[in-house]
Amino acid sequence: MAEKATVRRRIRVRGTVQGVGFRPYVYKLATEMGLSGYVLNDPGGVLIEIEGTENVAADFEARLTAVPPPLSSIASIEQESVPPEGSSVFEILASGSGGEKTAPISADAASCPDCVVEIFNPAERRFRYAFTNCTNCGPRFTIATAIPYDRANTTMAGFVMCDECRAEYDDPTDRRFHAQPVACPRCGPSLHLTDAAGAATSGDPITAAAALLGEGRTVAIKGLGGYHLACDARSDVAVAELRRRKAREEKPLAVMAPDLGTIQDLVAVNAAAEKLLTSPQAPIVLLPKREDGSALALGVAPGNRYLGVMLPYTPLHHLLLAELGAPIVLTSGNISEEPMAYLDVDARARLKTIADAFLGHDRPIRMRCDDSVVRIDENHSFPIRRARGYAPAPLTMTQSFLRPVLGAGPELKHTFCLGIGERAILSHHIGDLENFETMEAFTDAVEHLTRIFSVEPEVVAYDLHPEYLATKWALGLDIQEKIGVQHHHAHIASCLADNGQSGPVIGVALDGTGFGDDGTIWGCEVLACDTRSYERLAHLRYVPLPGGAAAVREPWRMGAVYLDAAFGATGAELDLPFVSRTGPRWTPILQMARKGINSPPASSAGRLFDAAAAVCGLREVATYEGQAATELEQVADPSVTEAYDCAVREDEIDGVDLVAALASDLADGRSVPHAAGRFHNGLADALVRACIGGRDRTGLATVALSGGSCQNMLLLRRLSTRLSDNGFDVLVHHRIPPNDGGVSLGQAVVANARMEAER
Repeated sequence: MAEKATVRRRIRVRGTVQGVGFRPYVYKLATEMGLSGYVLNDPGGVLIEIEGTENVAADFEARLTAVPPPLSSIASIEQESVPPEGSSVFEILASGSGGEKTAPISADAASCPDCVVEIFNPAERRFRYAFTNCTNCGPRFTIATAIPYDRANTTMAGFVMCDECRAEYDDPTDRRFHAQPVACPRCGPSLHLTDAAGAATSGDPITAAAALLGEGRTVAIKGLGGYHLACDARSDVAVAELRRRKAREEKPLAVMAPDLGTIQDLVAVNAAAEKLLTSPQAPIVLLPKREDGSALALGVAPGNRYLGVMLPYTPLHHLLLAELGAPIVLTSGNISEEPMAYLDVDARARLKTIADAFLGHDRPIRMRCDDSVVRIDENHSFPIRRARGYAPAPLTMTQSFLRPVLGAGPELKHTFCLGIGERAILSHHIGDLENFETMEAFTDAVEHLTRIFSVEPEVVAYDLHPEYLATKWALGLDIQEKIGVQHHHAHIASCLADNGQSGPVIGVALDGTGFGDDGTIWGCEVLACDTRSYERLAHLRYVPLPGGAAAVREPWRMGAVYLDAAFGATGAELDLPFVSRTGPRWTPILQMARKGINSPPASSAGRLFDAAAAVCGLREVATYEGQAATELEQVADPSVTEAYDCAVREDEIDGVDLVAALASDLADGRSVPHAAGRFHNGLADALVRACIGGRDRTGLATVALSGGSCQNMLLLRRLSTRLSDNGFDVLVHHRIPPNDGGVSLGQAVVANARMEAER
């Protein structure tokens, strides 16, 4: 019987395949199948050569994608035939360093079940070791200094492995094979606990830190991507003191609980939420509070029906929470509006007036990265902040970038985006670019990602707002091609890219502020657009913003302006608590608005929600961005089916009608929850009618929904359902945030589409 012919295949695997156990997976599969050859990491991903019979080689290629490692994500596989070499073994070779650097760095991953069991087992040599990790978990992005992702290119380079760790690292059958941060108490990083003055405390750092938390103290904890501030979430005094020191008056605080059972006692957890909470990404998940969930301090999330919860995602968190046996507040280590601290010296300088103690360690952090936030609506998840666990995992684009593009991003909830080939690398959440510290964090992150991927952007896309710091920075770059992208067009383009589409669609962009191409402030826009261009079909009726930015900080001003537009002088006579409280302050504000003095016109959904919240008596002065709109959503009764009437006249949606009906209803004794429900329904109905008008004009029957107001699940649910009922296909975000955190992706996509059109 003739011997079967030997073949050799070279296979290139691209995607998130480095530092996630992909090579051991390939090694095990190839050796089980009797194939020879090799596998290695290189700057493009994973390179494999296999040699064996034709049928076995074909079977290997089929099985390669069957059950890959849990943290891997295969973007593409290319294969070619090469001459057989007569090799007899399969090997894992050292990483290659030449060529273009395109392999993505894996995101940080929460502790896997095996490592959690290990740190609580007294028989294990890593018992109670706070830096235990393996190929399936641990830090990646935050410790990487270059690619390929090897130990020498991480902040673990200074820790020399002991013989036992080296044996695990070199063994292809061990779950720590080439786990770059692998360490143990003998050779790895170590913990320390110091007081605010820097003096070391005695005893076990975790036990001592847990005792301090139990006493109501605030502890700064060095995590994966920076410092967090922690206190006992059950203590009203501790939470109030943390808020006072941090200057965070009312914005909800996130809670880390020791286990899923504790979380289920606090919030309603469905299957989708449980899957997210226990996933390798382990984000903060926003879930509805239980009515009987009184175990937490009232100051954790005041006036909010939702609570942001998460599970421990590092060994340090697991050990600390197990020691304390109770949930803790875990919030970014900063003073409000500043980026989180991640360098030890800076953290001590900035947080010494907030924290009573510092639970730190000697493993350096290269890139700060805050916690991700996801909201659950029924069984669907919607990203609010994309950071730890997700960034910088690339998004695969259906349209390749012709040239390397940098989307510089907006001002609030800032991210930036690198467009390279078929991939869009969306940065982690940077913050609001309103001060030097956050701007410095932005430019450092750009330098880091462009350097480790060897990317030299040839095009920069920027927001049209001339005062945005990111725009000024982009215009000052030594890059020849600079493309301005309208804010709301970028929102819709980001939604299209999120769904692998390029349009054309009807785009509904709802947010607080975006610079319009007519020089006014936009924020409630119905567009006919694709990724290249747009036409404005309809918008919210313009109203003045008296005092400009002051009107954003003080929603009562918007309430006064809307009531004045609805009722004229009689608006100040309405029998409403809001009017009686603020009416005496109206005269100078309305004079400004009527005369157009420092009162730019705006078609903003955010300011419409501000006005409605103020008229309902919910919020007159905002302590954080979007607070009034959030509180209006929180109080609205979702069972209400009635809707306020709102005129839609050709290209204008008259939001004044909604506020007039709301005020009249409240004056007649309607409850705030019922009225808020009618308001949401009325706005959704008006937007649907505007989309129907747009369909009549353009023939387009797909609607893309984006913008910060699409974080309002009640509005999004109402709008999506009504659009579907009227024959539209509806696109929403599912991988990137609908808020300004996705704008940089939209900028990069629009810039590329314009270059494509000019070819």
